[in-house]
Amino acid sequence: MASFAIENVESGQAISSITGTGKCESYFIFSFETSLGDALRIFLYFMGLAYCFIGLSAITARFFRSMENVVKHSRKVVEIDPHTNTEIIRYEKVWNFTIADISLLAFGTSFPQISLATIDAIRNIGNLYAGGLGPGTLVGSAAFDLFPIHAVCVVVPKAGELKKISDIGVWLVELVWSFWAYIWLYIILEVWTPKVITLWEALLTVLQYALLLTHAYAQDKRWPYFSLPLARTERPEEWVPPENAICKQDNPCREEFQAHENEQRSIVDIFSIHDTDGKVPGHDVAESSNSNIPEEMDGKADHPHVLKIWKQQFVDALSLETSESKKQNNIYLRSARLCWQLIRAPWRLLFAFVPPYNIAHGWLAFICSLIFISGIAYILTKFTDLISCVSGINPYVIAFTALASGTSWPDLVASKIAAERQTTADSAIANITCSNSVNIYVGIGVPWLISTTYNFIAYREPLKIKDAGGLSFSLLVFFSTSVACIIVLVFRRLTLGAELGGPRVWAWITCIFFMLLWLIFVVLSSLKVSDII
Repeated sequence: MASFAIENVESGQAISSITGTGKCESYFIFSFETSLGDALRIFLYFMGLAYCFIGLSAITARFFRSMENVVKHSRKVVEIDPHTNTEIIRYEKVWNFTIADISLLAFGTSFPQISLATIDAIRNIGNLYAGGLGPGTLVGSAAFDLFPIHAVCVVVPKAGELKKISDIGVWLVELVWSFWAYIWLYIILEVWTPKVITLWEALLTVLQYALLLTHAYAQDKRWPYFSLPLARTERPEEWVPPENAICKQDNPCREEFQAHENEQRSIVDIFSIHDTDGKVPGHDVAESSNSNIPEEMDGKADHPHVLKIWKQQFVDALSLETSESKKQNNIYLRSARLCWQLIRAPWRLLFAFVPPYNIAHGWLAFICSLIFISGIAYILTKFTDLISCVSGINPYVIAFTALASGTSWPDLVASKIAAERQTTADSAIANITCSNSVNIYVGIGVPWLISTTYNFIAYREPLKIKDAGGLSFSLLVFFSTSVACIIVLVFRRLTLGAELGGPRVWAWITCIFFMLLWLIFVVLSSLKVSDII
């Protein structure tokens, strides 16, 4: 990784290159990169950016699987029947579903942006001015979450199928905190302490995430005085409808090997964490690592079994074809799939080092996945710096367009899966609203807390925001367009009876409207930070 950190120019020179006033002398690995033409360099760096997004998608799939094992963990509860004086053994989930949605699910889908912003802050440590990639990416990611992902989720259900939010109270709590996050960000940027962030403002930003968790849990449990008097309606016992699992009890190890092939054709249904019996529906059961292993054995798996699974991960990573793809009669589709697997092979081999998911209830794989995601996020920041340096494009523009879209891919996949498979719209929409809250309270709050703490100790100075005006303008545009988005969702609820699905024509009209809102945000924000308007 040391070679990725090579820099040949001081910050002042880099800034001049970003504005296009001189030749960019920075390079990624090899010094001869500077002798290439600018157009070729931009193309190569964009290809590198795209390849990192492919890797990010691959490791995020593993991250979801490990998160699934963490959340579905149950604990044994022994009670004494007062009438018969006999022991009653039951298993209850360790994680509350609402808290899991807001913490692990939203945090997991937002972790690429969070790690990128944190790395950007650490790179700029000691600088009185905050880095621009983090805030720009997170605000752009919020817009991508709210508009394109909603647009996809609306049209995903089958024609005529309606999916509505069953727990409207929890959604309203999440929505209010999401809107407040961006109002709060505007207040501290433009009203309270204009264009600077103090240590206390950064600390308050992070603490509000804890308040969100507490308020959402209170609403879920219907605490008096702390929750809205709204009852749940039609909330199914199992949020994900059961399917025929491919796993069989006779040979769990063999079935786990078989399921590794399924990783090549779909991403695990992470929303099986809402399945109350602790079993994972769908064809990804085995790869979730221990669907056939009793809950009490999870985390205590025998070493030979674990080593076999781990070995099989490397075998699967080097396999370009599955048994299913070999049956493909269309030579063109089969060739395209082979090319795709060949492109992904280096990432798959690297991520095979992530431990199997049935170790320590998935926590070890969870942590290792976070480490890999952080590494990719660091490389993304280098590519973004180089593209900005060579092309002269404002880094904010790259941040809330290319970076925001690429790092928000896990959010899109997660919400799409929920809209397809769940009987309600709760998790599909909750993932969007909660991810937006996490983006501000954690994704911007933590990096700013790191920078303000250092500046306070070293200089007794606050953190200055270089392009606070552009960021504030983006927040205003986002807030205005997001109000329009929520109004449409409420209108659909009142007229069609559900937020997602419905008649095909109206679903596509809603989809197009949401995409137009996103284009408005991107165009206006880009023009503002480029000083065109």
